[in-house]
Amino acid sequence: MSSIFDALPGQETPVGSISKSLARMWATDERATAAAKPGEDAKATQVNFVLHLGLHTTPPDAIAQFQTAVRFSRRYPCRVVVLCPTREENVQDPTIRAKIYGECHPGKTRGDLRCCEFVILNYPTAARVFLENQVTTCLSTDLPVYYWAHNFASSAKLGAYQFLLAKAKRVLIDRSLVPPEDQGEVAWPRPEAVRDLAASRLLPVRQTLGQFLSAYSPSTLVANLSGVSVRHGAGRRAEARVLAEWARARLVACGAPEALPAGVEADPAAADELIELVFSYGGVPGFRFEGDFAKGRAQLEARIDGSTTELSTAIGLLSPEAALAEAMFF
Repeated sequence: MSSIFDALPGQETPVGSISKSLARMWATDERATAAAKPGEDAKATQVNFVLHLGLHTTPPDAIAQFQTAVRFSRRYPCRVVVLCPTREENVQDPTIRAKIYGECHPGKTRGDLRCCEFVILNYPTAARVFLENQVTTCLSTDLPVYYWAHNFASSAKLGAYQFLLAKAKRVLIDRSLVPPEDQGEVAWPRPEAVRDLAASRLLPVRQTLGQFLSAYSPSTLVANLSGVSVRHGAGRRAEARVLAEWARARLVACGAPEALPAGVEADPAAADELIELVFSYGGVPGFRFEGDFAKGRAQLEARIDGSTTELSTAIGLLSPEAALAEAMFF
């Protein structure tokens, strides 16, 4: 079976020659050469971006995440380092291997060309102790580092990469990929830097809810409020948990008690992509949001303060590359 390193595009190069190989790649790329003005504007880099593919990542999944990183780099020029671990039982060559990859695409103005570059490192887990030095040499100096840990086998596995967790300005994880039986928290060196991509994907939903509920004063929203509940289908477990936490926090900010209940329930009979959010008043539902992301539709209903309001609207989640930007920069 192909490894995730072999599945990704790029030209294999000796680890010690990565910088020279990148220079040769751009020198032989006529489009990049034509676009590169004095100062190398075509390959201007704003951030360092480390995409770390966990051992649960399959080759098709690796390709999908790589393409997400490519689309992200088109909007936010960056040096991308992709880390591909190999299980010990599958190791044929115990050394670290490397690939380089680059592409150019049209910029925002006529004649503008933007170029991005990737360094892909394959390492056996036994060589993890040497990884820090190798990653450091691949990053652009004096630029912030953003670290995306994708599909790790367990929280404990991620905790072994403290040098990246401590160095990164933001650490991106996706709790929808964490198995229910593995909910242990990593000993984050900087908890404030951690962002959940499940929460970032929900930005359009949070905006829709905020706009709808802004018709009511904060005191009206929390008067006689008895609890928040979220029901979800099998495909939106993480997003349901995030939505419940967010709704509870916003209602507490409006004056609800800190002990306000916020329950999350999986509904085996519900559509996979469904999420339902309910605010109860005196035990009776007073606000309800139901969104089906497969259908792209949502229904909002409120019976608060003696009035009734209903709204049907389109709904969706942020694209993977937009969710990355939301988690990294906002």
